Amino acid sequence: MTTTTSTDDLPRMPFARDDVLEMAPQLRALQESAPIAHVRTPAGDVAWLVTGYDEARALFADPRLGRSHPDPENAARISSSVIFGGPMGGSPETERANHTMMRKLLAPAFSARRMGRLREHVAGLVSDRLDALAAAGAPADLHEILSFPLPVLVICELLGVPFEDRDRFAGWSEDMSRLDDRTLAEQAAGRLQGYIRELIQRKRTDPGEDVLSDFAGMVGDGPQGEAALDGLAGLGSGLLFAGHETTVGRIDVGVLLLLDRDGEWAALAADPSRADTAVEEILRLAAPGNAGGIPRYAHEEITVGDVVIRTGDAVLLSPVAANRDPKAFPEPERFDAERGGSHLAFGHGPYFCVGASLARVELTEVFRALPARFPGLALAVDRSEIEVRGNVLTGGIRTLPVTW
Repeated sequence: MTTTTSTDDLPRMPFARDDVLEMAPQLRALQESAPIAHVRTPAGDVAWLVTGYDEARALFADPRLGRSHPDPENAARISSSVIFGGPMGGSPETERANHTMMRKLLAPAFSARRMGRLREHVAGLVSDRLDALAAAGAPADLHEILSFPLPVLVICELLGVPFEDRDRFAGWSEDMSRLDDRTLAEQAAGRLQGYIRELIQRKRTDPGEDVLSDFAGMVGDGPQGEAALDGLAGLGSGLLFAGHETTVGRIDVGVLLLLDRDGEWAALAADPSRADTAVEEILRLAAPGNAGGIPRYAHEEITVGDVVIRTGDAVLLSPVAANRDPKAFPEPERFDAERGGSHLAFGHGPYFCVGASLARVELTEVFRALPARFPGLALAVDRSEIEVRGNVLTGGIRTLPVTW
């Protein structure tokens, strides 16, 4: 069994890629040679990188992996990110309890019934944004007019965050996602959490029908109330960040994917009912970021095939690579809206993304309406000219110039 690997000349992350639509060639090479392999992280430490679909799916669901570390002072670092740069606080025991409590707390906000009611409203917001695109005239920046404001509008309404504050928290969100400036990222994370804390405080006396008002109702008085407020503000800031940053990138990259694959845009324009399955294929193939993988730490020894992951080892689960594993998805680079299968874009198991249903609603309504309204949509520049956000965790692009 493989238990150790020489750390000399390990593949160093992040792996270079030339195109936001493609997987880094070194990811593919590792997947073919060893679906679980030692790499050196951007921080210079050693971690296991998991690129195989079956292996990633199993480890996503394995309760012996978590975000905390048995000995955090000696944990391998991933990067300078304040979000995924290293272990989260607490112990394996408290992590499981806190995670279970968080899921129960958020379940009503993201329930299937609530998402079903939200769908019609999201469709109306998409229609408004497409009216704005038409009014702007070609060429226009689809990112500025649709991809960015739509998820921000939706998450603001769901949480109870003023949309007019979007420039403030969008800046904080981008800064806290930085991979190259830890100090700036920490400051931005503090400002975003402080902002959400103030909103929750305000909603204690002026509540609405939103998630932050629900949080406000859970805050009592005294030191315990202050501690609860801090925890809920952290949770709320995480929801605000994840609730728009990741979906923005998938709208942008989804448009690029559909325009790149022959006939796919026209097929959706002719039959918008294909949007549901097309979105699943977009989720499988879209890789807006290039951070490498979702970090976990082994709380116990784990054996996968001939690999032994020791207690405390860092593990990076790569949905990007797993979703293009030819053993799970034949002809993995081909866009097939009827493919089916179970991609790992939202993870798997107990850490499955709590906002997955919301993202699906938004993406489906975008790709139901946008091709039908603009069947002649095309890039207004060569794809090589599109600027990729390479210095932030969530990746994505800064502008998406289109014409029609």
